[in-house]
Order: sequence, then structure tokens, then C-alpha cells
Amino acid sequence: MPVQGMLGRKIGMTQLFREDGRLSAVTAVQAGPCVVTQIKTTETDGYTVVQLGFDEARRLNRPRQGHLKRVSKLFRYLREVPVQELDDVQVGQEVTAELFEAGERVDIIGTSKGHGFSGEIKRHNFSRGPKTHGQSTKMRSPGSIGSGTFPGKVLKGLRRAGHWGHERITVKNLEVVRVEPERNLLFLGGSLPGPSRGLLIIRKTQKAGK
Repeated sequence: MPVQGMLGRKIGMTQLFREDGRLSAVTAVQAGPCVVTQIKTTETDGYTVVQLGFDEARRLNRPRQGHLKRVSKLFRYLREVPVQELDDVQVGQEVTAELFEAGERVDIIGTSKGHGFSGEIKRHNFSRGPKTHGQSTKMRSPGSIGSGTFPGKVLKGLRRAGHWGHERITVKNLEVVRVEPERNLLFLGGSLPGPSRGLLIIRKTQKAGK
């Protein structure tokens, strides 16, 4: 199939025995089914991709309903995935887990878990200060951040306390250990970003490793 990716949900981690007897840690992913909701071409949009809809919804706002009137279904998520050629792709076409095969390599794009506002020790793995020698409330302080007389200011980009997590993460070159298309399931080797039931973009890898 010319479409090079699809959408899915992270279910959780488990273990699988391979054919040679090895036990591997894998992450189960509900892959699709997705529906092609829009085809973007270089002539109309400046680039070539396919927009997929995932997770049917009961209610959406009017602009989203108008955008999806060609497929007569409402979807909670719309994302773009690359495509090799557009000759065999049509609006309304369904994309299932059969897109992938066992042993294939994929890239996973997701949103990492959010940890809220966190200090330097938790966010950047800073070391604690001394518990004694006169310190009173500075045990978890980051220490000095100034630069002395020259340049006489705090430099940009210092690692400080702030919002930790909830970022777009791409994990590359993961192995598809098992595919169960009748259940819309993929089992991918290793861990994936985000919480359980988090949205994932599953994309055929652009650069396979060793």
C-alpha cells in the first residue's frame, strides 16, 4: 500500500516469545482502523501527504463536520502521514494493521507523559547541596547561576526548573514483532512514549539501522 503510516493507541507493555524461544519485551498498540479523509498534493498544498482520521466521535464542531462530510464519518483525531504515490489512494479508503509485517521497522511519534512543574533535581538530574556546614534552606538549590564581572549577566539556555514532559517524542527504528490484523493489534519491540491510551503515529522508518 502506498500509504506509509497510520494512527493508533498505546495499550501497554507485555512479553512475547519469539520463534527461536527468546522472550522479548513489547508494547501492544491498537493500530487503526484509519480512514483517508484528505489527499494533499504539491499543486494544491505545496506538499504531498495523506490525512488520516482515527477514533470515531459522536459529536464535533461544525467546521470539522464540514471537513469530514466526504467520508460521512466523524473522527476525533486527524493526522498527516507520508505517501509514496497517490494513484491507488482515494478519500474514504480504510487503512488497517495489514499495512505492516512482522520484522519490519517503524518510527513512533507520540507525546511524552507530563510531570508538571518540576525542580532542577527531578527535571535535569542535578545533585543536592550539602546538608550541613551552615546551609539552612539551600539543600535543593541549583547553586550559582551568575558569571561574575564578565559578562556580568545570566546566560541564556541554563537548565532551570520548569515544565517537564508533555513533549513530542519520536522513537526510531523499532521492530514489529507481531501483527494481528483481525484484532487491529501491533506488538512493537521496546517501550513507546506517552501514557496508556495515548495517541501514536506509526510510520514506516525512513532510515533503517543495523
